[in-house]
Amino acid sequence: MFSHLSWLALGLAAELASAQQPGSIVQVGNTQVSAMMMLLGNEEKIYILDKTEGNAAQIDGHPAWGAVWDINTHTATPMEVLTNTFCASGMHLPNGSYATFGGNGAIGPGGAIGSVKNSAGSGAYDATYEDYDGTKSIRILNPCTSADDMSSPQCQWFDNATVLSMQKQRWYSAAEALGDGTIALIGGFVNGGYINRNTPNTDPEYEGGAAEPTYEFYPSRGPATVMQFMIQTSGLNSYAHTYLMPSGKMLIQANISTIIWDPDTNAETALPDMPGSVARVYPASGAVAMLPLTPANNYTPTVLFCGGSDMPDEYWGNYSYPNYNTWTYPASTDCQRITPEPADGSSPTYVQDDDMLEGRTMGQFIILPDGTLLVVNGGVNGTAGYAQATGQTATYAEMPFGESLASGPVGTPAIYNPNQPKGSRWSNAGLGSTNIARLYHSSAMLLPDASVMIAGSNPNIDVNTSTIYPTTYTAEIFYPPYFSASVRPQPSGIPTTLSYGGNSFDLTIPASSYTGSANAAAANTTVVLSRGGFTTHAMNMGQRHLQLNNTYTVNNDGSYVLHVSQAPPNPNILTPGPALMFVVINGIPSNGTMVIVGNGQVGTQPISAASELPVSASSSSNPGGSGKTGGTSGTTAHTGAIIGGVIGAIAVIGILGALFGIFVARRRRAASRQHPAAAYAMGATRSGFGGSAAASAMGMNVDRVRHSDSSAFVPLQQDNTSMAWNASSASLHSPYQDGFAEGRASEAEYDPYNVNAVGRSSSGQRL
Repeated sequence: MFSHLSWLALGLAAELASAQQPGSIVQVGNTQVSAMMMLLGNEEKIYILDKTEGNAAQIDGHPAWGAVWDINTHTATPMEVLTNTFCASGMHLPNGSYATFGGNGAIGPGGAIGSVKNSAGSGAYDATYEDYDGTKSIRILNPCTSADDMSSPQCQWFDNATVLSMQKQRWYSAAEALGDGTIALIGGFVNGGYINRNTPNTDPEYEGGAAEPTYEFYPSRGPATVMQFMIQTSGLNSYAHTYLMPSGKMLIQANISTIIWDPDTNAETALPDMPGSVARVYPASGAVAMLPLTPANNYTPTVLFCGGSDMPDEYWGNYSYPNYNTWTYPASTDCQRITPEPADGSSPTYVQDDDMLEGRTMGQFIILPDGTLLVVNGGVNGTAGYAQATGQTATYAEMPFGESLASGPVGTPAIYNPNQPKGSRWSNAGLGSTNIARLYHSSAMLLPDASVMIAGSNPNIDVNTSTIYPTTYTAEIFYPPYFSASVRPQPSGIPTTLSYGGNSFDLTIPASSYTGSANAAAANTTVVLSRGGFTTHAMNMGQRHLQLNNTYTVNNDGSYVLHVSQAPPNPNILTPGPALMFVVINGIPSNGTMVIVGNGQVGTQPISAASELPVSASSSSNPGGSGKTGGTSGTTAHTGAIIGGVIGAIAVIGILGALFGIFVARRRRAASRQHPAAAYAMGATRSGFGGSAAASAMGMNVDRVRHSDSSAFVPLQQDNTSMAWNASSASLHSPYQDGFAEGRASEAEYDPYNVNAVGRSSSGQRL
């Protein structure tokens, strides 16, 4: 007879093995505050920010709007945030810290202006919620681990606008890091509403004082300066899409316009307009990301724009609300690519890509370690934002979806594979669905174990847990198709820092890291740097995926050594700061290890020539891998203590449970294989930078498919395996409930970063 403890171990081991089935979405806990913003601080902690609102979670006698999420335990601890972060921007800093910029004025219950007003009439402070004006704030966070005193000032948000602030008030501003670690802050509202214009639009520059058409830098480079592009795109230019180019110039897209901008001279070069007049910026909120940067494409950036809205100009309305009932307007399925700085010197142009499987507003791209792009969240109709009326609906009582301006939540993710032929790049085969609506103020972030955390959604002016699309506190984990693998890589020798050029380094891959041929595995191994960025409003500011160049030497015992280049000797390609390093074999990633790229300081980065890599050497005996299970030795194992505690003296029972889970997971095997790995070929040259692909010369087309067929990745601990909602058959009027929703609450000295800082248009273009 099995003891009660034995049966418990059996059941839990089976749950751990089966909960992370490839393609599944699993509920994992309560974030305490709704995740309007998230960032990955280190291998242990996700940091979450919410707008000021009446969350039940309390800190220092008032509702909490910040939290730190422990990746290992799936628990959130409230953090103090003093100013209103509502619709701030954010970006990494070179030393691994993060900064958020701007926000809204102080507010009280129900979104009312704070009880203490400033000279402009907006909230300076509110006595009930105890929040301060955040419109100029710069907040700095130095991420800590469980080994630190998480309650110490050094592990908290530094949030004091009297000490550290921007020159201008910015709400919905863009933030983009430059090659020296400086952050460009662009545009935004002074205080605002739905879109950044009045009607009629007689003052596209300042909108009577409500718009901020300038840019500035942190650390400061001088006074804030007007950017003509912010005037040209008046209206739809909130959270402009910004991507630094290798030249040091920046791609900026807003409204339907696109430019290359020089941050040193403020010169603008016009690029073609967005085809089909599809808006991608907030509140149209398309899914936008830079495609993987690889030796094969010579680290030439291409940016992918998908979804959003092609609503006519007159539908968008103004600061108050849209003129149209947006929730009835279908989101776009259109996708466009652009390469702003083509290597051949040709003129940049938009290129039509495969349509999405369904229209999405507020869809969000997460670049996975295998080089594919996951899109999650969003709705099939409408836009981001919330309102209590529109130009067609006079009262809140008549609004069919509460304050939400979107409808039709999309619960099934999709994966875009840039390596597939055109016409077959999108798939959702084998992917599960969620029963949680992820609309306005949702977020997502790649985790170190290569799964994706999904959280947030609150299209409401304050906490509302009873409306059709409620304030949401439930976090979920999505397990990509590569969780079908029976083995994951176990590299050793990962450095803690990387330079721009310089001497290469070696990683050792044991035979237990793969199945099949050693030569084929080595030839299909990539080393990638993945930066998840700062996520808010369906964007990941600063997100990048960069493949390091490498060669290999295969040993006769089945292990092999990867000879890996440093980051390319151009900081504009991957700006200084934190990133996860993954080793990917046949499309299966290791656990990610946090590294710092660059010297950790704001300023000109040291650059060296890329070193010559040894020629790749296969083994004449071509041994096979010995991998049989999904162990995580050699990388950070997020659940080793959990597994050890469960199994302990009854390890056999735990193994039986895991085997049962593996058996169950095999049912998804065929579907998961429809997402082939997106591994990229190494460069033709053996230096770490430049050159074209050399797939045929280096065996890159050999054994490209994954051979693993089970689900033995060690998962993060799961609390709930619900996947009950099939979004494809859901009514737009179906109720959506958050299983972890809370009831609505009632109506030191610190050196932040050791840097100097200062505390179509009216001409006829569309909107």
